[in-house]
Parts: sequence; C-alpha cells; structure tokens
Amino acid sequence: MDLFAKPIGALVHLLYNVVKVFDSPYLSGYAIAIIVATIILKFVLLPLTLKQTKSMKKMQEIQPKIKEIQKKYKNDPQTAQMKTMELYKEHNVNPFGGCFPLLIQMPIIMGFFYVLREPVKYIFSNQEQVYANINKSFLWIKDLGFPANYVGTGVESGVGLPEGVINGLSLGFNIPWIGSALPILAIIAGLTTYLSTKTMNTTTQVNDKAQSQQNTMTMIMPIMIFFFALNFPAGLTLYWVVSNIFQLVQQYLTNRAVYKVKEESN
Repeated sequence: MDLFAKPIGALVHLLYNVVKVFDSPYLSGYAIAIIVATIILKFVLLPLTLKQTKSMKKMQEIQPKIKEIQKKYKNDPQTAQMKTMELYKEHNVNPFGGCFPLLIQMPIIMGFFYVLREPVKYIFSNQEQVYANINKSFLWIKDLGFPANYVGTGVESGVGLPEGVINGLSLGFNIPWIGSALPILAIIAGLTTYLSTKTMNTTTQVNDKAQSQQNTMTMIMPIMIFFFALNFPAGLTLYWVVSNIFQLVQQYLTNRAVYKVKEESN
C-alpha cells in the first residue's frame, strides 16, 4: 500500500505547506489540506467515475430487454445466457464495465485511508510535527487526531488536551457504544453516506433480488461508517464527508446532463 500512500502523503504535506498560512484556532491548515487533497484526487478519478456511471446507465437502458429474455427462456438457461450476451454485443455493453473503474480506484482510496490513519508515517517527519499540525481545531472539531466523540482525560501525552469533551457535543450522560459526547462529525459521515448510496441506487434499475441487496446496503453502510468514525481520527472522517459531498454534487450534475440529452433527443 506504500506505493499509493507515500505519494498521497507527499501531496497532503505539500498542500499543508501551501495553506498553513490560513491556520487559525478555528481553521486548521491540516483540515484544509485534507479537503483540498480529497477534491484533487476526486477530480483525478473523475474520468473513471464517469466511465463507471456511463456503463451503469447502459445496463439500465437494456434491463427491460434482459428481463424479457429471462422470462421467455426461463426454462432454458443456456439459451437465455446466449441471447443476453448477444444483446450486450448489439448495444456495445460490457456487463463488467462498471467494475473495472472501481477496481482501479480502490488502491488510491485505500492509500488515502492509510495516509490519514497514519499521518506520522506518511505526512509529517516526526512526532512533534504531528502534535503541532494535526492536534488543532477545525470548526467545532477541537482535535483532528482523535475520534469524533473523543472525551479528553487531561493527561494525553504530548498533546496537552483539557479534560472533558474534545470532539462532539457534551450530552451530560453516557450512551452505550457512543459515550458522553454526541459525535456530530460521525453523524454527518453516516448521513452523507446514506444520501450518496441512495442517490446512486436510484439512478440504476436492477432486478428485484439486486434491488433488495441495494436497499440493505443503503441502510447498513451509513451505520457502519458511523461506528467506524467513532474509532478513526476525525481527519479521516472529514475526508470521508468531503468525498461523499463531492460524489453527491457529481451525481446530481451527471443525472442533469443525461436528462437534458434525453429531452433534446425526444
């Protein structure tokens, strides 16, 4: 993973050196570097993402014909498969076309994940720099190096955090698995994941079984991301939120462009 993590870490470090002039008690240069790096990588991956979306749209368009073939040859699976492959060839559709771009993107996404989880290794050269640059505030997040619901003990080595709620909103009581701090950033991460997954699913028409699986994932993914955010550094969760927002905007613009083309063709 170092093959991808090291250049991404160098990018974040470079961006931090550029934007650190904006560093303030409520606007961490490290957070700005994460946001800018996320947007840059999203733009780099945009052609692959659009190719994946285009492939999914093509599959969606021929889905009614696939259902007709399956219904007509329900007692002859071999013929149904042959007719389906002929349909793919006729419409120049690769049934796995949506998977290849995703597989290419995954190492880069995982590389970014490793960078933000281990900034001392990939971004900053020593522990002192990590404390100086990462353990700063961004809006309501008091420390990007700790999880979204972190409650300080007042004895964190080298950080000097006060005792009490560091990230999140104080509840005044404990909630099982969550603690005494309302993890606002984790909630936003879960919500944007839900919206992103929901938007993606509504753009594709699939069979009943696949639709059921998609609906299940739409509900499970946000919950998983929420609990992951309770354990990962807030900087990593911030990356996930920005990535989701970018994807939502991208999906909206793509759908709008496709709708406009269909209107003009009609």
